[in-house]
Amino acid sequence: MRTLSKRFRRMDMNTLSLFLIAVLIYVLMAFLKPKAFLTVRNLQGMLVQFPEFGILSLGMMLAMISGGIDLSLVGISNLAGIVAAILMQQLGGTPLSIALAVLAALAVGALCGAFNGLLIGSLRIPPMLVTLCGLQLYTGIGLIITKGPAVTGLPDAFSGFANGMVLGVPLPAIVFVAIAIIVAYVLNRTIYGQQLRLMGSNAAASRYSGIDNFRVLLKTYMFSGMLGAVSGLLVASHYNSAKSDYGTSYTLLTLLIVVLGGTNPDGGRGKVLGVTMAILVLQLVSSAFNSLRVDSFIKTFVWGLILILVVAYIRITEQRKLGQK
Repeated sequence: MRTLSKRFRRMDMNTLSLFLIAVLIYVLMAFLKPKAFLTVRNLQGMLVQFPEFGILSLGMMLAMISGGIDLSLVGISNLAGIVAAILMQQLGGTPLSIALAVLAALAVGALCGAFNGLLIGSLRIPPMLVTLCGLQLYTGIGLIITKGPAVTGLPDAFSGFANGMVLGVPLPAIVFVAIAIIVAYVLNRTIYGQQLRLMGSNAAASRYSGIDNFRVLLKTYMFSGMLGAVSGLLVASHYNSAKSDYGTSYTLLTLLIVVLGGTNPDGGRGKVLGVTMAILVLQLVSSAFNSLRVDSFIKTFVWGLILILVVAYIRITEQRKLGQK
C-alpha cells in the first residue's frame, strides 16, 4: 500500500486525472454494456489495436519535446511496412527474410527521419511544413512502389505475430511496453534526453551551453522515424498486408494523445507515463464508441473537438501563469 501511495504522489495532476477518467469510463461501460465491454475478447482486441498508434504517439512526443512536430509518421509507417513486405516476398518468406525485412524497415524509418531532421535543422524550415510535406512524399513513394494495391501474401510467421499471445497477453502490447520503457529510459537516464528537453525549452540557451542542437534534432527525428517503422511492421502483421493509406486517422489521434498526455506543444516537457495514460483513455473511449455503435465520422469529430479544447485549455492556463508572475 505504501508503494502504491508513493506512485500516486509522484504522478502529476494531468496523469492522475487521466487515470481517474480511465477508471470512470471503465466503470460506466461496465454498467451500460457489460456483455460487450467486459469480455476477455474485447480487452485482448484493445491490446492488439492500441500499440499501432501508441508507438506512433511516442515518436510524436519526442518530436514535440524538441519543440517541433512529426506529421509524417503515418507515411513513414506505411512506407516501412511496404518495403518489409516486398522484401519478405522476394526472399521467400524464410525466418532470415523476416529478420532482414525488419532491419530494412527500421533503416527506412531512420532515413526518413534523418531527411526530416536535415531539412529542419540545416535549412531552418518549420517542422510542421517539413513533416506535412514528408507525409505526402513518403505516401507517394509507397504508391509508386505498390502501384496502389496492397502488398499481400506475407509469411505466416510474420502475419501471425499481431495475433500471438504470451500468457493471454497479445504480443503487440508487450512490444509497446518494451518500447515505452526504452523511450522512458532514454528521456530520463541519458545525456541525450537531458539535451533534448533543454533544447525544446530554450534552443538559444541550449546552444550557448555547448549542446549541438542540430545533432540532437537529427537524432530525435531518426528515433521518431524508427518508431514509425515499428508501428508499420505491427500494422502489416495485423492486416497481413502493407499499403500506403493504412492508418490515415492516426495523425490526428497521435496529436491528441500527446497533447492530452501533458506534452508541451511548445517543447521541453513530456512524459511517457502521461502519453501512455492518454493512450489508455482514448482506447477505452474508442472501444466504448464501438460497443455503443457510434458512427466513425462522429468519433473523428470528437477527436478533433477534444484536441482543440485541450490545446485551448493549455494556452489559457499558461497565459494565466504568466499573468500571475
